[in-house]
Amino acid sequence: MQVETWRDTLGTRLDSQLTFLMEADRLKTVLRASRIADNSRRENTAEHSWHITVFAITLAEYAVGPVEIGRVVQMLILHDIVEIDTGDTPLHDGAGAVTQVARESEAADRLFGLLPLDQARRYRALWDEFEAASTPDARFAKAIDRLQPILLNHAVGGGTWKTFDIDETMERAMTRRIEDGSPELWRVAEAVFADAVAKGWLRP
Repeated sequence: MQVETWRDTLGTRLDSQLTFLMEADRLKTVLRASRIADNSRRENTAEHSWHITVFAITLAEYAVGPVEIGRVVQMLILHDIVEIDTGDTPLHDGAGAVTQVARESEAADRLFGLLPLDQARRYRALWDEFEAASTPDARFAKAIDRLQPILLNHAVGGGTWKTFDIDETMERAMTRRIEDGSPELWRVAEAVFADAVAKGWLRP
């Protein structure tokens, strides 16, 4: 005789939601290439997701045009959840970038597919919007996602710039989309690059 478990008392919807939430816990185990600001260890993707949402709500006044900060935060919280399946693909990892879109799309199908259909569709739509960066909300979210690693690299004296042997021209090319979401924050990035080059942390 099968013994009833506590989950058997739940409705299908709630059970699906809890399954998704417990799966999301695995994001805490995914290490990124970036190091935290005290340089003691690498950050995990869950920490990164939290940190950039704090960036977004703090720096929302610098977005190009009006944005719905609640939607921006939702995109930032959800956009890297695919790394549960794919792991982190650093911005400077050219080989990983070749398959990144396909790998992450497959992961999004699986992970958001754990949810009830209405939530699965809504979360996937937010994820797709972030990836396309075709709306003011998504462009600002992309800008924030690019800015945080720049500041961490500077804080630790080079970080992934040194790991991947990046020069200033390459870094500018890969992070220029910050300007699309916030020219003011792009000016911050440019100032950081100039200082990093002067200090020998980023190749000229």
